[in-house]
Amino acid sequence: MSTRAARGMARRPATRGAEAHDASRAVASGTTRETASTALSALDIPDHPTARYEQVKSYIRRTIESGARQPGDRIPSELDLVAELGVSRMTVNRALRELADEGLVTRVSGVGTFVAEAKPQSTLLMIAHIGDEIRSRGHEYSYETLLKQRETAPVVVSNALGLAPGASVFHVICVHRENGLPVQLEDRYVNPATAPEFLQQDFAAIRPSEYLYNVVPAHDVEHVVDAGLPTLAEAELLEIRAEDPCLTLVRRTWTSGVAVTFARFVHPGSRYRLGCRFSPDMSQRQG
Repeated sequence: MSTRAARGMARRPATRGAEAHDASRAVASGTTRETASTALSALDIPDHPTARYEQVKSYIRRTIESGARQPGDRIPSELDLVAELGVSRMTVNRALRELADEGLVTRVSGVGTFVAEAKPQSTLLMIAHIGDEIRSRGHEYSYETLLKQRETAPVVVSNALGLAPGASVFHVICVHRENGLPVQLEDRYVNPATAPEFLQQDFAAIRPSEYLYNVVPAHDVEHVVDAGLPTLAEAELLEIRAEDPCLTLVRRTWTSGVAVTFARFVHPGSRYRLGCRFSPDMSQRQG
């Protein structure tokens, strides 16, 4: 199944307050229906039917942000929240579903809803190896190479690499996992002139990004981040729904002015985030 999705991608690359704090503590400690209803009102959200699920979302979010519930703690069941908050089960279900989509909680079928672990963050200002990042958190890292071939470059790829139309390129697709869960889909094209032995490598022993990093110095790096929905093939490989939002990092690198690689890294928005911390020199500082 995953190989079929990978080949589908190869055929079609994509460019593509105090009151609220008290309220949250009331939920965490187990409150009466009347107290919870009062707490909901304290969230200062318009009290009309279409906003009730937003009230519930804000209510649960505050129990987490206040520290009343920690990552891994169980959220009250839907029936408990219905009784506590005086809203319908449909309203509670929608609130929990959207909180799960936002990555704040994790829902386990037949078990319950839990506060999600903080999403890991990957840097933007340097070429980071995802395997090293995952292992540094003490988590298990694994990856699988789903596609490894030479092919005619699609127009968007030849343009990105500065190659003539119809030029030949190397293409690999990999899925990177953290504790068994897909967190990054790597769709990479490589200019053969810069790394002629690329496809001869055993990518079970060395990741494509590591090989390029070791043999081709990156003098210039371009990173562009976009948010959007995955393609059907990407959703299948990442084991998410097609309507789940993703963060996509597009990277191009050059060595001595010659383009080396054009890669897309697709991350499920609920499982990963991109960011960095840096100290600019004086020439970069602005008001």
